[in-house]
Formats: sequence, structure tokens, C-alpha cells
Amino acid sequence: MSIQKNAINVSLASSLIILGYYLVNILQMIQDGGLISERVFRLWGVVIIASIIMNIAGNILAAIGINIVHAVKTNSSEEVRLLEDERDRMIQLKGTRVAYIASSMGLLAAMLAFVWGQSGLVMFSLIIFTGLVAELIGDLAQLYYYR
Repeated sequence: MSIQKNAINVSLASSLIILGYYLVNILQMIQDGGLISERVFRLWGVVIIASIIMNIAGNILAAIGINIVHAVKTNSSEEVRLLEDERDRMIQLKGTRVAYIASSMGLLAAMLAFVWGQSGLVMFSLIIFTGLVAELIGDLAQLYYYR
């Protein structure tokens, strides 16, 4: 498996974990009586910071793991080099396009929810949710295009 696929898999796994955490907390707030601004803002901060940290740490650990496996297989201390060609860039752009479309559709749904009388907290919670889902869909699209 290439380094690009490993990076996508790490991003996919971290996105799934963060999306699960977000959904569990939002559903728990809804069951407890509705969205409370203080808890929602704290959740947004945790989700955004966790997403950044998990993607960076996950990609670093995956790169280290790939280099260790490569060193064991080849009995050399030579580092695996990240080579990115036009195909990789095209796949990344296609995945970004799919994620952008999903994010735009979610943004439209969030705005429509606000127009139809939902609170601003619901609208912004939907925006965060669709951003997480769009990242997930973009990663899945990239994996699809690699296969």
C-alpha cells in the first residue's frame, strides 16, 4: 500500500472516530433537553482541535511505521521517499471536489434549517456535522479513485 493510501486511511479513521464522538455528544444533548450553547461551543472546540491533532499525529505515526516496516523488509536504513505524481494529484483534486460538493450541500441544508425556524445552534451544529461528513466522503472518494 502506498504512502498516500496510508495517509488517506489514517485520515479516514480519525474522521470516523471524531464523527462518532460528535454524534454521541450531540444526540446526548438532544436527549437531555436540547442544545445548550455552552456545551455545543465546547464540543465544537474539542472536535476541531481533535481533528487537527489526530490527523497530524496519525500521519506522523503512519510514516514512522511505514519506514520501520520498509527497513525490516529490505534490511536497509534507507528512508521511504514520498513521491507524488500527476495521478496522485489528480486523485487528491477529485476527492477534494467530492468533499466540496458534499460540504456545499450540507451548508445549504443547514441554512434551510435556519430559514425553517431552527435555532442558530442547530444550523452551526449541522455545518460542523456536514464538514465532518464531507471530509469522510472525500477520503472515501480518494480511496475509490486509487482502486
